[in-house]
Amino acid sequence: MTKKIIDLSVALETGIISDPPIALPKIEYIDHTNSAEQICSFFPGLTKDDLPGGEGWAVEQLSVSTHNGTHLDAPYHFHSTMDGGKKSMTIDEVPLEWCFNPGVKFDFRHMEDGYVVTPNDIKDELQRIEYEIKPFDIVLVNTSAGERYGEDDYLVKGCGIGRDATLFLLEKGVKITGTDAWSWDAPFAYTAEKYKITKDPSIIWEGHRAGMEKAYCHMEKLSSLEKLPDYGFTVSCFPFKIKKASAGFIRAVAIFDY
Repeated sequence: MTKKIIDLSVALETGIISDPPIALPKIEYIDHTNSAEQICSFFPGLTKDDLPGGEGWAVEQLSVSTHNGTHLDAPYHFHSTMDGGKKSMTIDEVPLEWCFNPGVKFDFRHMEDGYVVTPNDIKDELQRIEYEIKPFDIVLVNTSAGERYGEDDYLVKGCGIGRDATLFLLEKGVKITGTDAWSWDAPFAYTAEKYKITKDPSIIWEGHRAGMEKAYCHMEKLSSLEKLPDYGFTVSCFPFKIKKASAGFIRAVAIFDY
């Protein structure tokens, strides 16, 4: 059987708009020339001239958030409790069985930036693609943010998934969802404008907070979702194991069997 794999992850990099200024990653690149003294320090008497071409190793030092790059949020990120009061799972406690399952894609690129998706929107999309959600399906949401990753307007692009829409999926047995936007929720700028008028705190981070009622994880900053069919593929999204962390980096991919 032949397999085709589509990379759904973005590269961790600096110098682009990938996160708010307070959360941008930093990468220090140490090349073969700059590291020659490092390798010599492990072997007394060794000099740079003894090394092939005078070169050491290439190493990168990272200063990052677990939410930089393509990552999987654990229930602990959303709140200290899940499932109506249980202690929330951290990323090292997320069941690996959740992370390798059939995928289905919703194409919401036509929705306005800041729009909050409802259960009816999801029902309409399922009817359009002629699909019925099954337990453990991994639901991916293609928004208008995907094609703007790294650009100046990335953080304000795309629709968000509301609390009720999220719970609609979770009640069908979905455990992992994902988006190509910065957040599963609508861009904060739009929510802030609504909050200024309504003063209703329940609209803030409402899609995330759905995890307080029913545990789930979601991926953020996915890419290339436009290359996927509506369904008929498997998603792999195993998280990097970080003790007691709220998220973990992932190399999310879609796998097709032929």
